[in-house]
Amino acid sequence: MDATRTTPDAPGTPTRFDRRDFLRVTSLAGGGLLLGTWLDFGAVGALGAAEVADEFMPNAFIRIAPNGAITIMAKNPEVGQGVKTMLPMLIAEELDVPWESITIEQAMSDESKYGRQVAGGSTATPTNWEPLRRAGAAGRAMMVAAAAQTLGVPEAELTTDGGAVHHHASRRRLTYGELAAKAATLTPPNLANVTLKDPKTFKIIGKSKSGVDNRKIVTGQPLYGIDVTVPGMLYAVFEKAPVFGAKVASANVDEVGRLPGVKKAFVVQGGTELSGLLGGVAIVADTWWAARSARRRLRVTWAEHPTSAQSSAAFAARAKELMAGAPQQTVRNDGDVNAAFAAAAAVVEAEYDYPFLAHASLEPQNCTAHFANGKMEIWAPTQNPQPGRQLVASTLGIDAKDIAIHIVRGGGGFGRRLNNDYMVEAAWIAREAGAPVKLVWTREDDTQHDFYRPAGFHKLKGAVNAAGKLTAWQNHFVTFGEGQRFAPAASIGPTEFPYAYIPNFSFGVSTMPLGVPTGFLRAPTSNAIAFVFQSFIDELAHAARRDPVQFRLDLLAQVSTEPATPERAATPVVAERMRGVLELVAEKSGWGKRTLPPGTGMGVGMHYSHRGYFAEVVEATVSKSGEVKVTKVWVAGDVGSQIINPTGAIQQVQGSVLDGLGNALRQEITIEGGRTVESNFDEFELLRITEAPPVEVHFRITDHPPTGMGEPALPPVIPALTNAIFAVTGKRVRSLPLSRHDLSWG
Repeated sequence: MDATRTTPDAPGTPTRFDRRDFLRVTSLAGGGLLLGTWLDFGAVGALGAAEVADEFMPNAFIRIAPNGAITIMAKNPEVGQGVKTMLPMLIAEELDVPWESITIEQAMSDESKYGRQVAGGSTATPTNWEPLRRAGAAGRAMMVAAAAQTLGVPEAELTTDGGAVHHHASRRRLTYGELAAKAATLTPPNLANVTLKDPKTFKIIGKSKSGVDNRKIVTGQPLYGIDVTVPGMLYAVFEKAPVFGAKVASANVDEVGRLPGVKKAFVVQGGTELSGLLGGVAIVADTWWAARSARRRLRVTWAEHPTSAQSSAAFAARAKELMAGAPQQTVRNDGDVNAAFAAAAAVVEAEYDYPFLAHASLEPQNCTAHFANGKMEIWAPTQNPQPGRQLVASTLGIDAKDIAIHIVRGGGGFGRRLNNDYMVEAAWIAREAGAPVKLVWTREDDTQHDFYRPAGFHKLKGAVNAAGKLTAWQNHFVTFGEGQRFAPAASIGPTEFPYAYIPNFSFGVSTMPLGVPTGFLRAPTSNAIAFVFQSFIDELAHAARRDPVQFRLDLLAQVSTEPATPERAATPVVAERMRGVLELVAEKSGWGKRTLPPGTGMGVGMHYSHRGYFAEVVEATVSKSGEVKVTKVWVAGDVGSQIINPTGAIQQVQGSVLDGLGNALRQEITIEGGRTVESNFDEFELLRITEAPPVEVHFRITDHPPTGMGEPALPPVIPALTNAIFAVTGKRVRSLPLSRHDLSWG
């Protein structure tokens, strides 16, 4: 892992602390200490305007027992992104306790204690970086104050290390356990004034730590939602209409209810909101196999539904019609693209498209629920528990205060578990069953009832001048929605790169209605548009007869110096940071300096998303018959001043790259007659182990607040791959997946 420090392009915005932010102290039985805080985590966007963080409320992160045992709570859901390890590292560092000595517990869903608890948008690091460190530093300050009073010495003479306070002058030492009871009686410090450690003294942050659940995972101990068991638990399956949103017209529930092991079979009327409880048939049995077997005997007639008229083929045909005309709405129109096209040395036009994608998390959706005495208890591998609580409350008519949610580790999420449809299904079924119920989806359920990454269509036109500079960019984007309201995850922001780096920039949008549920998939929006924009930039580099890396560096030098106005907003992409990762990945990959064997090519892509800057180079071979094999990927990333857990960070980047390659090679969700064609991994194919290349990761350390790692490394790898294919074959890949194309050459 390389690290290069640079000076900041712009100062980061620190988290504000004021008199709303204070420490709360509670004595535990036996003389222990419970530390809680009021913190304002700031308004950090996760997945757009709807994902702005709420104000942080009272929470309890640290427990110190009289025997010195220290427990730190992990506040956010863990779905494989490493936050159950990373976030407690922030607290443990500032508390000054040995990492090996602490116990980490997964917090329940409770925004009154922990603030917003969500796994999405790569927000865990930027949202928690300073507040959780201050929580730990406040605990350390209280231990020092308690020791000063106990020893009768000034606080300035005391230091902390290893979960103890030291007075070196008298060679005395008091452990945090010994001080806990005294600390619980003290007035807590002002969080705005607590002293944070100099990063040069970090003992935990910046050091590689294994995942806290790793041993349990590899030894098969129960951790995941699908492992949950509670006394008296029954099992459920839920049959929904293959056409999204269709309701039950009739079903043989009486016959199914008499089958062996079945406790109850009943129709759920459901509503019309695709993200809520939909109509279907629930079967509850004493074992999951009994429920699954009974489901095979189920016969349902589904009511007619207008979505049955929709299909992938019809969407593509309609997109062609729309792109032939003017956009329904103009989002940006800077400069004069038509004049630039007329004066250009070369003009390139191309149409790109990409399909619907499923999340394909290895653990299918599941949830356990128990309704008793007017209260609901839920065990769910959710990425977003609080909206799940609200959904259950509104659907079942329960007070949200009477719903307890245990956050259970998820076997992958990638954005799928931001939706809580499986949670409300389990809650409804449990109430009807009158017993605890575990609902488990099949792989077919999971594939055919996902919230898919939206498909999309782009008609692009670009111009380069005689000097090889990009002078004009025009994009007609056809997506899903009605009017100015887009389907979830189906929009593009008006300042997406290369906006502000081209003097003449036009962006228009047309929409078409959609009855298929869509949602956020890892690196939402960016996972699709990076393929389109970075591939088209490569086309323009070729037209300009320029090296693709140098063409991008020149483009980054073209940033507008005009003052920002409401009509021309400032670009979110900082040229120096993007240039830095592009130069770094070119250096590490030997771009332009290595002689490649026949049939081997290199391609480059770069993208800014979720506050992270990444550039990637793919080396790939393409056989004469068109078989593609990725032989290596180089990655350079800039996520700010600190890599909190290097091992976890590298794993996230490598996983993102492999995820993106899997998306590109064969993955596609096809809609026919309003339903999903693909049903399992034999049709929606994941990347095979034998296809996974080495991924070499380098970080460029810059003086910016640390940001997240789970998503921004994915988008650049897809265009880097398609650009490498062009380098070998001379064929442009303008639609995904690659399995659609004949890539034979020579």
